[in-house]
Amino acid sequence: MDNKALKPDADHFTYGDYAKWPENERWELANGAAYAMSPAPGWFHQELVGELYTFFKIWLKGKPCRAFVSPVDVFIPAPGQKLDDINSVDTVLQPDAGIVCDPSKITPRGIWGAPDLVLEVLSPSTVLRDMNQKRPFYEKAGVREYWLFDSHAEYAIIFQLMENGSFDQGITYKEDDLVPSTIFPGLSVSLQELRQLVNS
Repeated sequence: MDNKALKPDADHFTYGDYAKWPENERWELANGAAYAMSPAPGWFHQELVGELYTFFKIWLKGKPCRAFVSPVDVFIPAPGQKLDDINSVDTVLQPDAGIVCDPSKITPRGIWGAPDLVLEVLSPSTVLRDMNQKRPFYEKAGVREYWLFDSHAEYAIIFQLMENGSFDQGITYKEDDLVPSTIFPGLSVSLQELRQLVNS
């Protein structure tokens, strides 16, 4: 990943290490490498995350799935790794928001395994990481849909998990398009409405 910021005392970390770091620091782990999630995201980024999370939460009312918003740790365990081994997990990501339908994945420490939908809002400091480098982790974990939004809601890219376990090439939406979910029929968001909300 880009903007790599390794802790100085080792070159491979697990959640057991991460859990001991200061609570005011936000990090992600990817195959044992630690990446600082700083500086804090900008205004438009957070405004859009909040709008999309609120939309998900309202749309899911009365349904079995639950929306979540960062900071929530999403654990990507290795094959065969159990929740009892949480301290040895070396990939822990914090997507901006998402939806999880399997209640057994929701634990006191975060989400164990792939959410059904993951949302990342792109900012200049994270665009390469979100588009190119975090995507393989979500794909391998089995995230069914991966949503990427420009922080001003100018465009969105939606990746869907295919039967072979790989993401498709992605569909780009722009201007006044409706951005639909395939795995949640009836869930769609308007880029035009989002743009008006975050840029007003």
